[in-house]
Amino acid sequence: MRPISVFFALAVAAALYALVFERDAAMRLAGGSSGPVVAADGAALPEDAPAESRADDGRKSVSVMALRSQARTIDGAVLLRGRTEADRQVEVRSETSGRIVSAPLRKGSFVEAGQLLCQLDPGTREASLAEAEARLVEAGARRPEAEARLAEAQALLREAEINNNAAARLSEDGFATATRVASSEAAVESALAAVQSARSQIDGAASGVQAAAAAVAAARTEIARLAILAPFGGLLESDTAELGALLQPGDLCATVIQLDPIKLVGFVPETDVGKVEVGAPAQARLASGETVAGRVRFLSRASDAETRTFRAEVEVPNPDLAIRDGQTVEIVIASEGRQAHLLPQSAMTLNDDGALGVRLVGDEDRARFAPIELLRDTVDGVWVAGLDPQIAVIVVGQEYVTDGTPVAPTYREKDETEAPGTIDDRTAAPQGAEEQGADAAKTGATVPGRRRTDAPDASDAAVTDTATDSTTTTVAITEADQ
Repeated sequence: MRPISVFFALAVAAALYALVFERDAAMRLAGGSSGPVVAADGAALPEDAPAESRADDGRKSVSVMALRSQARTIDGAVLLRGRTEADRQVEVRSETSGRIVSAPLRKGSFVEAGQLLCQLDPGTREASLAEAEARLVEAGARRPEAEARLAEAQALLREAEINNNAAARLSEDGFATATRVASSEAAVESALAAVQSARSQIDGAASGVQAAAAAVAAARTEIARLAILAPFGGLLESDTAELGALLQPGDLCATVIQLDPIKLVGFVPETDVGKVEVGAPAQARLASGETVAGRVRFLSRASDAETRTFRAEVEVPNPDLAIRDGQTVEIVIASEGRQAHLLPQSAMTLNDDGALGVRLVGDEDRARFAPIELLRDTVDGVWVAGLDPQIAVIVVGQEYVTDGTPVAPTYREKDETEAPGTIDDRTAAPQGAEEQGADAAKTGATVPGRRRTDAPDASDAAVTDTATDSTTTTVAITEADQ
């Protein structure tokens, strides 16, 4: 390898190292002692800058627009998306077989609780009931007969006992034979058996009465099943069974739904389930735009095995039945209030770690980043939490400062704040940042939070502002500003 090639390779490596790792020192060396001063954050400060525009550490203060904010208590909310469900729904089915003998009711009709839906032909069921009732009377007549036989057996028993006692005394005096004594004892045993038999006949008669009564009840129940009634008031979701149709046990007669009140069903994520309580007020918006209000009446204690969410039900009055079953609904359930600030959306930014937050005017008028928790997005701005009760938020220029950068804030009241979305601090560079950009354009220094790009075909120099979330916007600095 030729020595000249090695020399050029070493020279190029040294130049790349100086440009990449020692850029500030190289720029100062190239500019000499009379060049501009570059601050620690990369901002170029001209030598003729007034002393009062510099911070104690030599950095120039950046002019920003700030907004004082006082925290307020807002109602927390859990947002769910779900559907409407009928409060009650049942498929009324036949419990016996028979032919329909009633005229059908059409779907959409309103029915009262206990109203007849389907009537079946009784057939021979009434005759079966009459037969069961006759058997009940017959079984009841057998009981007095059995009781009379018991009384007769008990009388014979007493007579046999008397004869047995007399035979025993006569046998002791020698006036009765042993055969007579044995015969009297046998008569007593026979009388006892007759008493037991009579008592069994009474129990049998009682059982016969109960069996006959059960048969009567079964026959009456079978007849009662011929009339299929509405279990509760509601709407018919289907026509009732047609006249002349044959129904078997389990066949459908009609479907009845109850829509007043109606349920709004949603599923709460496990991260928010602790914020929802039974009885909490809730509001909902249907896909049609209609808004309704109700209260939480149920919150599941067991999560869904697949989604790990918890079923929540909101009860809403529906007297006019305007809300139908199965509509899409967006539910907002009120939760415990929190301290929050209402800020313009444009005030939010990202830090180097990608965390969402805002930049505040801190002690000694130095910028600092504060992470936030986004609670709610409204037309007036965003509600955020995680900040001190009283803060000063940089709303214009926050993208041109970093933590510790000196700022010269100009405060304005909230009523002077433009509508959310009209303040674009990404394209309106603050005064201090424009000056830094102009100085950097002259000397080649880097503005904090910016990346310089060259536009060879453009008359203006473009400075690209790159946010930490890799979202890039452009701030144009004209030659007149330079």
